[in-house]
Amino acid sequence: MYLSDLKSGEKAYIVKVKGHGGFRKRIIEMGFIKGQQIEALLSAPLQDPVKYKVMGYEVSLRRQEAEQIEVSYERQRAAEDNPMTSTSTPRDQQHAAGVKEITVALVGNPNCGKTSLFNFASGSHEHVGNYSGVTVDAKEGYTHFGGYRIRLIDLPGTYSLSAYSPEELYVRKQLLDDTPDVVLNVIDASNIERNLYLTTQLMDMHLRVVCALNMFDELELRGDKLDVDKLSSLLGMPMVPTSFKTGRGLEQLLSEVIHIFESREGHDQYYRHFHIKHDHEIENGIVNIQKYLRDNTLLRMHYSTRWIAIKLLEMDKEVDAIVRDLPDYEHIIAARDTAVRRIKEETGDDSETAIMDAKYGFIRGALHESGYIVGMKENTYKTTHRLDALITNRWVGFPIFFFILYLMFEVTFILGQYPMDWIEMGVEQLGALIGDTMADGPLKAMLIDGVLGGVGSVIVFLPQILILYTFISIMEDSGYMARAAFIMDKLMHGMGLHGKSFIPLIMGFGCNVPAVMATRTIESRRSRLITMLVLPMMSCSARLPIYIMITGAFFTVRYQSLVMISLYVVGIALSVIIARVLSSWVIKGEDTPFVMELPPYRFPTAKAIFRHTWEKGKQYLKKMGGIILVASILVWALGYFGTMGVAPSLEESFIGLLGKAVEPIFAVQGFDWRLDVSLIAGVGAKEIVASTIGVLYGDGAYNFSQLTAYCFLLYVLIYFPCIATIAAIKQESGSWRWAIFAAVYTTVLAWVVSAAVYQIGSCFLS
Repeated sequence: MYLSDLKSGEKAYIVKVKGHGGFRKRIIEMGFIKGQQIEALLSAPLQDPVKYKVMGYEVSLRRQEAEQIEVSYERQRAAEDNPMTSTSTPRDQQHAAGVKEITVALVGNPNCGKTSLFNFASGSHEHVGNYSGVTVDAKEGYTHFGGYRIRLIDLPGTYSLSAYSPEELYVRKQLLDDTPDVVLNVIDASNIERNLYLTTQLMDMHLRVVCALNMFDELELRGDKLDVDKLSSLLGMPMVPTSFKTGRGLEQLLSEVIHIFESREGHDQYYRHFHIKHDHEIENGIVNIQKYLRDNTLLRMHYSTRWIAIKLLEMDKEVDAIVRDLPDYEHIIAARDTAVRRIKEETGDDSETAIMDAKYGFIRGALHESGYIVGMKENTYKTTHRLDALITNRWVGFPIFFFILYLMFEVTFILGQYPMDWIEMGVEQLGALIGDTMADGPLKAMLIDGVLGGVGSVIVFLPQILILYTFISIMEDSGYMARAAFIMDKLMHGMGLHGKSFIPLIMGFGCNVPAVMATRTIESRRSRLITMLVLPMMSCSARLPIYIMITGAFFTVRYQSLVMISLYVVGIALSVIIARVLSSWVIKGEDTPFVMELPPYRFPTAKAIFRHTWEKGKQYLKKMGGIILVASILVWALGYFGTMGVAPSLEESFIGLLGKAVEPIFAVQGFDWRLDVSLIAGVGAKEIVASTIGVLYGDGAYNFSQLTAYCFLLYVLIYFPCIATIAAIKQESGSWRWAIFAAVYTTVLAWVVSAAVYQIGSCFLS
C-alpha cells in the first residue's frame, strides 16, 4: 500500500521511501522515515496535492510523489542503536584577548522564528514570512550585550545542509568559507524531532553551536515534557528555551553565545563535541576515508575530515569536487565505493538513507533520554484544521481567495481615498504658496511643475501603497500564503510551474525584484527560470500609482475596482499562457516534487504588521526623494527647454521632439506623444510614468478616450520590467541572455496586446 492510497483522516506507518535522487533525499530529511506515523489530512480543491501530518508538522505532497512512499497500517519495528559515542579530539582554539566582536550565524528550518530573533535582537526590520525562503540572502545586523558587539548574520531557512537546493548550498558555503565564531541554531520546539536533523548536521561540521528552543511557549501550552538541561548535556551544546514574540530567553541566549565564544572546547560542562554513532560499516567507511584526508593539512584547516567523509558517503557532488585535486583522490573514492557497497549489503539501504536513519535514531535516543513526552493538553493544529477545512475546501477555497483579493482592492481604494485627498490638498496648497511668493523664472517653474508636479503626483498614492502592503503582510505572516500555494499547485503544475512558484508570483504584486530573488526556493532550475520570466506579468506596487491615476481620471467609482482587477486578471492570464509556451517549447527539463511545509496559522502581531508595512512605505518615500525626484526634474527640464532656449510650448521642447519622433510607433494604440514619453521614462522605474504624466499633463486635461486609457494601462502592465528587475533576473539566472529576453519579449507583447485591444475596441465603439 502507498501513501497516495490513504483517505483523509486515515493514519499509517512509513515502510519505505522509493525513488531516487533529490526527491528521496529531501523527503527523508523532512521526516518521512521508516516506522514514522503519518496521517492524511485533506486534499486540495482539485484533489491534488494532499496535506499530510508527520512528526508533528504538516506538509503537502502531490499524489505522484505520495505513490513513491510505501506505508502500512501496522507499526514497523526498527532496530535501535545507542546513538552516543565518546567525544572527538578537541580543537584548542582560543580567541585572542581583547576581541570585542563576535560573529554569530543564525541557522534553522523555515518558519522556526530565526528571522524574528534577528529582528528582535538587532532591531532590523527584515520581513518575516510564513513560508520557505523569505530570507533569500544573508542579512546582517548588530546588537550589544555583555561588553561585546555581536554581529548577527541571518542565513536562509533550510531543512538540511545537503546539496539539494540553492539555499542549502548557500548556507553551507557561508558556514564553511566564512566560518562564524558561533552558530545559533534556532529550533522550532513544537516540532523538535524534525528540527534537530539540521542540528545533527551542524554537529558533523564540528562547529560551536548554541541552540534556541524557540516557540517553547507552544510546547508548554500543549503540555509537552522535556528536560532541556539533559538534552543540552546529551548533545554537547547549550539549549535555551525562547519565544521571540515576547523576547523570552534572549538575554540568556546571548549569554550562552558569549560563554561558548570565551570557553575552551572540551573544558566546558556543555561544549563537549559528540559524534553520532552510525552502523559499524558506516563508521568503518568514515574511518577508512579519513585516513587519506588527514594527510592533507590544508584540507584539515578548512573542513572537518569526518564531515567530508560523511558527505562523500552521501554521494555529495560538491564535496567530491573539493577532494578531486587531492593526491590520494583515487584511494579516497575507492574507500568510499567499498564502504557504500558494504553498507548496501548489510542494511539493504543505500549509504545516504542509512546515514539519515542513524541521525534520526540519534535524535530519538536523545529525546527519549531527555524525558520528552508529547502532551495532549492543547492541539497546536486544532485551529489550523478548522480553518483549513474551510479555506482549502474544494468548492469555496478559490472563491475565498478571489474574495480576499477583491476586498484588498476595495479597501485600498475606498479607505485610501481620504488620506490621498488630504495629501493632494497639501501638495496643491504648497504649490500655491510657492506660486505666490516666488518670482517667475526657471526655479519657480521647476519647483511647481517639476518637483511638485512629478513627485507630488506620485506621493499622493502612499496611503494606498501602505494599505496594500498591510494586506499582503497579514496574508504572509498568518500562514495563508502557504495555503494559497497549496490550493494553486495543480494549476501551477498545469502551467509547467511548481507549486512553490505561486509564492514569488504573489510577492510580485508587491515588488518584482525580491520576488525574482525568492525563486531561489524553487529547486528545479527549469521552474525557477520560467517563474522569473513570467514575474513581470504580476502588477507590482510601482504600477499602482499609474493605475490609480488613470482609472481615477477616466472611470467612475463604480467601475474603478473592476478595471483594476481586470488588469491583475489579464496579467495572471498572460503569465499562464507564457509559462505554458516557455515550458513546452523554450525551457525544457524535469519538474521537481511539490514538498512544502504548511505551518500552523498564527495571528500576526500588530508590531510585525506595522514593521513590514512601514518598511515598504520607507522604501517608497526613498524613491520619492531619489530616482523619481531626479527623473521628474529631468522630464521638466526637457519639457521647459528646446533647441532655442526656453521652449514656447511643450511640442517644441526637447521632450516634445522626442515624443513626436516615436509617436508613429504607438499610433495603433491611440497614444499621443505625452504618453509615449512617459512610457520611455518608465524604463528606469514604473513610478516615473506617473510622475511624467503629472509633469506633462500638469493641468489634468487628458486628451484621450477611455479605450486609449485602458490600452495604456495594459501597456504599462506588460512592458519592460524596471531596470532593477532585469538586473535581478540576470543575477538569479546567471546569464544576461535571459534578462535581455525578458526585456524584449515583454515590450513586444505589450505592443501587440495593447494594439489589438485598441483596434478591436475601436470597431465596437465606432
